[in-house]
Amino acid sequence: MLNSRSEENRIIKRDKNVGKIKNSSHYSFVYKNGKSLANRTLVMYILKNDTDINRIGISVSKKVGNSVVRHRLMRLIRESYRLNGNQLKTGYDIVVVARANAKGKDYSDISRDFLHLAGLHGIKLQNEEDSDVPDKDIS
Repeated sequence: MLNSRSEENRIIKRDKNVGKIKNSSHYSFVYKNGKSLANRTLVMYILKNDTDINRIGISVSKKVGNSVVRHRLMRLIRESYRLNGNQLKTGYDIVVVARANAKGKDYSDISRDFLHLAGLHGIKLQNEEDSDVPDKDIS
């Protein structure tokens, strides 16, 4: 039995296809055994986790900026995953590390770089919009 309406809303909004990487040993395991690729703003490590969900971890070093800057980047990366997670294959541990160059970037830049790395890793699902085959014009 739920105690309040806010608990009910939290349960409804929670995505069942995503988990969090919480402890440092799990991060270390993904760093050590996972595959990494990078672009100018982000580094992405992935490792198959033999489940049907993705687990995501986000790391932003103090080198990137002060607390406000670091938390803003964490929110942007988390939001990018939340809105684009349905375009990714499931069953992976994903660790995203923000580089110093990510400081000052807006959501569209972070999201584009996140999806770029997912595509390079081969975990991005193909959409009709993303395919190289042009649409047939039926007119």
